[in-house]
Amino acid sequence: MLLQAPAEPVPIQEIPIHKNIKLFIKREDLIHPQISGNKYWKLFYNINSYLEKAPENPYIITFGGAFSNHIAAVSAVGNLSGISTLGIIRGEELENKWRDNPTLLLAKRNGMNLKFVTREEYRHKEKLTEFLHKEFPDALIVPEGGTNEDAVEGVKMMLNDQTKDFDYLCTAVGTGGTVAGIAKFCEEHQEVIGFKVVDDDSLENKILELTSRQNFNLIDSCFGGYGKIKDENIRFINDFKEKYGIPLEPVYTGKMMQKVFELIDEGYFPENSKVLCFHTGGLQGIEGANLLLEKQNRNLII
Repeated sequence: MLLQAPAEPVPIQEIPIHKNIKLFIKREDLIHPQISGNKYWKLFYNINSYLEKAPENPYIITFGGAFSNHIAAVSAVGNLSGISTLGIIRGEELENKWRDNPTLLLAKRNGMNLKFVTREEYRHKEKLTEFLHKEFPDALIVPEGGTNEDAVEGVKMMLNDQTKDFDYLCTAVGTGGTVAGIAKFCEEHQEVIGFKVVDDDSLENKILELTSRQNFNLIDSCFGGYGKIKDENIRFINDFKEKYGIPLEPVYTGKMMQKVFELIDEGYFPENSKVLCFHTGGLQGIEGANLLLEKQNRNLII
């Protein structure tokens, strides 16, 4: 199955905030029911270029953590296209607990094989990748988060005539592929803001390796660390859904939107600015987040 561009443009919704700027969100989360948001575009050329070579026994291998949106998306591609997939999962302690993890259970139901490795092994993914290339020479090996040059080219599809008039383009940043693609292909007058949800000082250099343009700023939006969920994050996400009817997940888009609202209150954006935020999907992660929150006797994400 080749991934297809949607027949209709992804909708852009205004967020009526009654401030001196105009705020909008592009609903990439609606692009596909299983291959969500930016993951669809980051896989677009990776998958299509591979399948166009007509491999005799196609096989897709990738990497991710326990609640990885990327793992969920790749497993869905495999399920929909009848292609075998393998997920290299960080954390050997999960090997006997994957049935209790909604993301990993979904991946297994999609037919993905899971291989659990220690965190030390996972940190050396380059060595793992070399080993996998030798063992599976005809496989497509997609890096963690799907970030590579093909992914950057795919992110270009998130930009169109509807996005050209905005002054600021905002996206959450995990591995850097999405912000690199937006920065590389956006209009000259546009400023790109990447909201870092992971504490990684090397991100800027990684992004610059994928795009020669330096038209982006990175803003810390970790709120305590990658995957950490504070009570204020839960309150913001639930209030946002109640006010605007748009669900957010707590790892990426939820933290980005919360930080955007903070910047607006601080006067970061000049008067009459038009700001576009990209909803990068990943709503499947809410179920796993709520399981953890429930164990901690905390409020849940609605």
